[in-house]
Amino acid sequence: MEIALFDTTLRDGTQGEGMSLSVEDKLRVAQLLDRFGVDHIEGGWPASNPKDSEFFRRARQLSLQHAKVTAFGSTRKAGCRPEADLNLRALLDAETPTVAIFGKSWTLHVDKVLRTTREENLAMIRDSVAFFKEHGKEVVYDAEHFFDGYRAGAAYALETVRTAAAAGADCVSLCDTNGGSLPGWIREVVDVVRGELGETPLGIHAHNDGGLAVANTLAAVEGGCVQVQGTINGYGERCGNADLVAVVPALQLKLGHRCVPDESLPRLTELSRAVAEIANMAPDPRAPYVGASAFAHKGGVHVAAVERAEESYEHVAPECVGNLRKVVVSELSGRVNVRLRAADLGLDVDGDEARLVTQVKELENQGYQFEAAEGSFELLIRRRDASYVSPFEILDVVVSGERRRGHGGMVSEATVKLKVGQRVIHEVAEGVGPVHALDGALRKALEPLYPSLREVRLADYKVRILDPESATGARTRVLLEAARGKERWSTIGVSQNIIEASCEALADSLELHLLRQRERQTQRGAEAAC
Repeated sequence: MEIALFDTTLRDGTQGEGMSLSVEDKLRVAQLLDRFGVDHIEGGWPASNPKDSEFFRRARQLSLQHAKVTAFGSTRKAGCRPEADLNLRALLDAETPTVAIFGKSWTLHVDKVLRTTREENLAMIRDSVAFFKEHGKEVVYDAEHFFDGYRAGAAYALETVRTAAAAGADCVSLCDTNGGSLPGWIREVVDVVRGELGETPLGIHAHNDGGLAVANTLAAVEGGCVQVQGTINGYGERCGNADLVAVVPALQLKLGHRCVPDESLPRLTELSRAVAEIANMAPDPRAPYVGASAFAHKGGVHVAAVERAEESYEHVAPECVGNLRKVVVSELSGRVNVRLRAADLGLDVDGDEARLVTQVKELENQGYQFEAAEGSFELLIRRRDASYVSPFEILDVVVSGERRRGHGGMVSEATVKLKVGQRVIHEVAEGVGPVHALDGALRKALEPLYPSLREVRLADYKVRILDPESATGARTRVLLEAARGKERWSTIGVSQNIIEASCEALADSLELHLLRQRERQTQRGAEAAC
């Protein structure tokens, strides 16, 4: 059975405590989800905040190959015509091919939260769905609190989804909004609803308050749901949403359904860790399928058994989800991951996977993470060639800061000495902070020789402390995203000195741009010669 993936990381996921994504973050995650094979990307609630409105405006420029960007909102307000409802107008202004609207299924919410009549609630559902269908939109109707509503009053809950289906909803998603239902109950209710709605496709939207969001999602699919809503890594309000990272392999590898192209599954670990890095959230090492410990084996009976038969202590092969098998005292090969990642970047590793794997593992042991820093990984591959020549070499860096009388704050100054070919360049620049000053000094030195660097800007800058118990001596990881037009790339630096980590990430971002620019010029020259 074909199962449609409806990802709500950028909407429901960001409602989780401690979860915050910039517009740049959301655009980058959207591209990762599209490449993985997600069908719908719920980008946010355009009527709720300027950030989501900005996301939808900029998302129109994304060249997505598969996914449909989806705007989220509620049904019209009680007593308001659809065309006069600001929330519905904002959804139209988002200009997405699909809209997801939620309505009330539980009489408790109708009576005490909306404080309207049950008849008016049905009219709100009917009018809102019909409004968007009249405007040519695909409509996903989210039946909020459906399972609690069904328990409290099955007849009314069923009437709400019948109303949405009759108004033209393309899919009715049943929501376990409070996350307290059990799989058996989910399956029982889905069976009933499927009989009621006939040909209208059903979806499932499960929260994890009872620790059963994944199990409830699978039970709903077994009952006939063909759309699965969830988030990457289970991010979401309170205890989170159904974790698509666990749901997808369970559906595809264990139940035989098709969610994503077969070639996408080996990118699952990469996707999970990349989204975690972008969100500045530490990956869960014990996460099913993708955690660093998911296929880790310690000594004794387990190791001996795995050496003889890998499946003896592994429910799936780690390679099929892009993870690595490891023994605590000696990690096993991860060449498949390196080959796939290099292919994604359009590079050929020429049979050099083993050395690259060793290098990646050594660097990750020092605190590097390449899942969300494809630019740094690309440089690792490029630099392995004995004939590689860097566009520039940093010889010396000095960064200082001082508070000047009458200036109103600290001023930073950076001095860099670079070598380009046989030429040594020495430049100084000031900035509002040390990284700003360092960026200015590097550009001052390089832009006269490489004018295209003027088109490169810093789009994002993240800092994570790797060992906080070391206090001010802790190792720092800096993730930097650079941009040139629509092109984006990320680089990483690690050091106990935040300036050194920033310098590494910053220099790598400029170097990678220059290498790509050199390749483009070479290609244009070859084409012109032909």
